[in-house]
Amino acid sequence: MTSLIKQFQDYSFGLLKTTEQSLVFVGGIWKLIENIFKDTFKGKFYWKLLSEQIYIIGWRSLPLIIITAVSIGMVMSLQFGLGLEKFGGKLYVPKLVALTIIREMGPVFTALMIAARVGAGIASEIGSMTVTQQIDALRALGTSPIKIIVIPRVLACLICLPLLVALANLVGNAGGLFIGSSELNLDPHFYYQKVITTITFKDYFSGIFKTVFFSLFISIPSCYYGLNVKSGTKEVGQATTRAVVMASILILVGDFFLSKLFWIFEKWI
Repeated sequence: MTSLIKQFQDYSFGLLKTTEQSLVFVGGIWKLIENIFKDTFKGKFYWKLLSEQIYIIGWRSLPLIIITAVSIGMVMSLQFGLGLEKFGGKLYVPKLVALTIIREMGPVFTALMIAARVGAGIASEIGSMTVTQQIDALRALGTSPIKIIVIPRVLACLICLPLLVALANLVGNAGGLFIGSSELNLDPHFYYQKVITTITFKDYFSGIFKTVFFSLFISIPSCYYGLNVKSGTKEVGQATTRAVVMASILILVGDFFLSKLFWIFEKWI
């Protein structure tokens, strides 16, 4: 009996602690978003810092995104082709691959790769600046850390992620076309025409529009965890891990609700 009571107490304590941490996270994120909106339109804007982050987040992520997109397109084309060939449905491979990449796989996998690469980098960089008291130094000089550190990274993610997803859609479908013509013996012109006639503006817009939310899911939690490192390099590593995990969870969960929202919206129109 005593053992059961102790287990219940431990479970209740753990649940309360998790609830407290969740509320602190939500409140901190909300406060950070308020500060971002307030400081973005106030005072000087640092274009050079924004251009540097666009280079780091966008240009330097190109190889990773291209490799990921090509692999996804090739694997999906091969798997759909081998599966549908048994039922005589191999001709539907271009449509299935194109729609899946444009609406789901392109945006989601690109966002996850950016979360792993950029989210970790943002959290560790800002966390290191917090530990070495560079953030406090900026405040002492009367400069807003939000304006110099957070806003350029958030805006760079907002700019770069849709462009990277557009490239991933193109490269992924090119990979699918290559496998469709080389492994599935589909005519390349037939494959291309099916992709062009299948994809509509609604399909393309739904995938690109998700990236606006995905970029915020990556950049804002990463900045939050970096700014809230207390002391020591150990906490920098923990903040980096939390940033990547939280961004990945928000992307995957948010993708469901955004897909549901677009499905309802498309029914109305």
